[in-house]
Amino acid sequence: MSLLIAGSIATDHLMSFPGKFSDSLVVDQLDKLSVSFLVEDLEVRRGGCAANICFGLGNLGLGPVLVGAVGEDFADYRAWLERHNVDCDSVHVSETRHTARFVCTNDSSMAQIASFYAGAMSESREIELKPIIDRVGDPDYVLVGPDDPEGMLRHTEECRRRGYRFVADPSQQLAFGEGPLIRQLIDGAHILFSNEYEATLITQKTGWSREEVLDRVGTWVVTLGAEGVRIDQKGAESIVVAAVPEIEKVEPTGVGDAFRAGFLAALTWGLGTERAAQLGCLLAVYVVEQVGTQEYTLSRADFLKRLEDTYGAEAVKEIDPHLTTIRP
Repeated sequence: MSLLIAGSIATDHLMSFPGKFSDSLVVDQLDKLSVSFLVEDLEVRRGGCAANICFGLGNLGLGPVLVGAVGEDFADYRAWLERHNVDCDSVHVSETRHTARFVCTNDSSMAQIASFYAGAMSESREIELKPIIDRVGDPDYVLVGPDDPEGMLRHTEECRRRGYRFVADPSQQLAFGEGPLIRQLIDGAHILFSNEYEATLITQKTGWSREEVLDRVGTWVVTLGAEGVRIDQKGAESIVVAAVPEIEKVEPTGVGDAFRAGFLAALTWGLGTERAAQLGCLLAVYVVEQVGTQEYTLSRADFLKRLEDTYGAEAVKEIDPHLTTIRP
């Protein structure tokens, strides 16, 4: 069995603004918006939602299959991911476009202003899943993350047609995707991931109520920032899992991707959804404490201590046996 993670692969350009964006915005003049922020630093990091999730899964000892499109400038990034247990053999390499770029500025309140250049990502629509699955075996899950919209639709429709269990993670595409696109991306998903704001976009744009969304997906996992995560299933009481306290909040980019990695790892190990959310929250806190989405390292002793401090000894008892690759 395998995990296929389809979505964006990108380089992140991360900047920090010491003030607050809101101090420079005049609400009744937003139609004439023209502002510039003097940033303090620039960090160039590896990123992209699919690559971030794969990195997290690889750090937990799994061997996820990365599915996406890149430019010929991907060689160093490929080597990095492969050193962290990621299967990159099915990544499509464009002959004409660069790997995607994410440019993001955070202010002192952790608000973000970001832009995304798709580049080679637009060629993900050319990727078929079946040849990949013929190579690696039947998937536990196919996660369809934010990517070229046509590519996301192709992967989702192929999952439904061939009976692959898929995880819908439309994320950034919800901001400009219209109702018909969003309905097609989430209908029939075994798991739907979103944050709280995206959950509202989903119901507003699809025209479906929360209950109607739950009629169409198996499990809806809604991240709540500092409040943790909520897990909803049709006919069941919501499960709310608290976040792991951070030592220092440094930079939020990629936190949701790490959460997804931890959540899917736990499900792959046969653990329940509550334990999966706990592992996801634990992995996520390592990202918010760093600049960059793939800069964290895991120490087994520290990892298990933070797990026990937040969720108790029973969580350690269930998760510990699966952490076979994390260093002491």
